[in-house]
Amino acid sequence: MGKTTTIQIPSNILETIYAGAKELYPRESFLLLRGKKSNGIICITDLVLAPFAIHEEGAVHFNPYMFAGDFSLVGTVHSHPNGNISPSHVDLNYFFGRILVIIGYPYEGKGCLAVYDSNGDELPFEITQPIECNDEEFY
Repeated sequence: MGKTTTIQIPSNILETIYAGAKELYPRESFLLLRGKKSNGIICITDLVLAPFAIHEEGAVHFNPYMFAGDFSLVGTVHSHPNGNISPSHVDLNYFFGRILVIIGYPYEGKGCLAVYDSNGDELPFEITQPIECNDEEFY
């Protein structure tokens, strides 16, 4: 990515990510991240469910070709139920987008989250104010 990129994650999106991981525990959770990049900042704006994803203990499987034309996707987020927020070799080999977010058990607070680039280098992140949307935007 060249110079360091900072990732901004709205607090309500992070709460949704954590809630999904808690619901699927001890299986891994997985979501795609939609966002915008500008001036060295990637701002997460939305979460996308991967259709037909298979959530297992220790793995998640999805078909990345279903999203080949969606340039608004900036990366993925998945959970590590064992609490380790470092990327595995498998995580890096199947990297999708610009960033990889890993959340670890117990899925609470800033210390349970890390963001990586495709080389496995950790990126700085900020938890920002919640994104507000009205019902028309939600549906």
